[in-house]
Amino acid sequence: MAESAQAPDEPAQGSTSPPDADRGSAETPAEPAVAPARPADLPAAPAEAPAAPGQGPAARRPRRRGRTVLLIGAAAVLGLVAGTCTGYLVQADREPTRLPPLSQPLLRQSGGKAPAPLSAAQDRKVRTDGDLRTLLLKKPRGAKDVDWLPGSDGWIDLADHAEQYKKPAEMFGELVGREYRRGAVTGWNAGGNRTVEIELIQYRQQESTAAADMNASGQYWAEHEDHIDSWPIPGTGSGTAYVRTRPDTKPGYLPLYSARAFAYRGDIVMEIWVHDTEPLHKADILDLAERQMERL
Repeated sequence: MAESAQAPDEPAQGSTSPPDADRGSAETPAEPAVAPARPADLPAAPAEAPAAPGQGPAARRPRRRGRTVLLIGAAAVLGLVAGTCTGYLVQADREPTRLPPLSQPLLRQSGGKAPAPLSAAQDRKVRTDGDLRTLLLKKPRGAKDVDWLPGSDGWIDLADHAEQYKKPAEMFGELVGREYRRGAVTGWNAGGNRTVEIELIQYRQQESTAAADMNASGQYWAEHEDHIDSWPIPGTGSGTAYVRTRPDTKPGYLPLYSARAFAYRGDIVMEIWVHDTEPLHKADILDLAERQMERL
């Protein structure tokens, strides 16, 4: 049994390979003395591919940009500095221009009396700065006095005027901001149930055109009521008269028709109200408005 066992380095029985075929022969075969000739029909070996850009010793460095712009900018700055210095040197060598003296010779005043101040007919400011009540229309002959007018003695102060609005507290602040100055009022009973009320409201107008604004506000609310007819007041520019064609009705009261007019001139706003239990017409309000504005 021991004799029939194969050695580790011996090939298996029936194998035709030499013993060292798997590991290679220990001896290298000799090279031929002359290299075999290359067949003429074989293709030539391909040339080496060119080196990629930026690789290899022959690659060119990229050109830096912006150098020309920097040179132009530097030249412009140097030119500006040189021009400034040159101008300064030119002005420094010149003699300073002599300025006129601050003192002036005494002006001689004219002699004689000062001119008389303008009358109210020549200067509207004189008329409107006086007693505002004199500018109101006079009560017609036969008309009766009424005791329900706002204010006292024909004057309306700021609080009295604010009380005529639905929200007096808010309107008081509004009138303060509008530079309310003063107001004048008159009114009468024209016969039957017809009543007339006229107000002139004056504003200081130092910071705003309050008269124009308040006039526009009155016209805005009048125009947004139902059943309203309107006509411009001649000679006023923006003045307008309104007549309501349907009456206000409340239980226990007679139907009440109304008409109103709004216009302004300078710093004074005119407001007119006419009420009657009978329908009112264009002439009832337009005639009053025209005659009142003529006095302003």
